[in-house]
Amino acid sequence: GHGGHTMAGMMTDQELEALQVAQGPEFDNLFLMAMIEHHEGAIEMANDVLTAGSDPEIRALSEAIIAGQQNEISVMQKLLAG
Repeated sequence: GHGGHTMAGMMTDQELEALQVAQGPEFDNLFLMAMIEHHEGAIEMANDVLTAGSDPEIRALSEAIIAGQQNEISVMQKLLAG
């Protein structure tokens, strides 16, 4: 579990349970879909920093996070597409 925390991109208890019992291609697809959502949540949080933050180093880190997460999302989407 996540200790009661809910943030964008975090798996629900039901999603975690489904992942735990899945096997083979079903597991792979559930994992990729969950990771895409998780990465989208990281992008959302990094965008919040760009909107409200002022520290140049933290803003640069946020920009790097956005770029990296977007690249990984593209790879995962290609894997899902087969």
